[in-house]
Amino acid sequence: MRIVIRSLACLAALVSAFPASAQTYPTKPIRMIVTFAAGGPTDVIARIIAQKASETFGQQVVVENIAGAGGNIGLANALRAPADGYTLVAVSTGFIVNPSLYSKVPYAIKDFAPISLVAASTVIRRPSFPISSCS
Repeated sequence: MRIVIRSLACLAALVSAFPASAQTYPTKPIRMIVTFAAGGPTDVIARIIAQKASETFGQQVVVENIAGAGGNIGLANALRAPADGYTLVAVSTGFIVNPSLYSKVPYAIKDFAPISLVAASTVIRRPSFPISSCS
């Protein structure tokens, strides 16, 4: 008898959860803040991602350049946006480095969470330089 009661309770919980199911994301345009001026590498990469994401999601991903203070102004603006998944930020290494360069930054690293690494840079040398690897 207990098994029947537990089964009915589980079934009732499952049935009541269906009407509360979430809407399909995204239901409105997505804002992608680029913390540097238009035309730079971070902006170019963000625009490529925004175009593909717009096609994939069926919603426009709007790139907004908010430059200044090594990316700190754009990050402060993103931090003021609602935490609803409709504001993304494209940053570079300044995001991690700035707290050690500036006496005060408008964010804490824990205020944001990474989604994906989308680009990397390579260090190159002249052939006459005696070191061929950093490892």
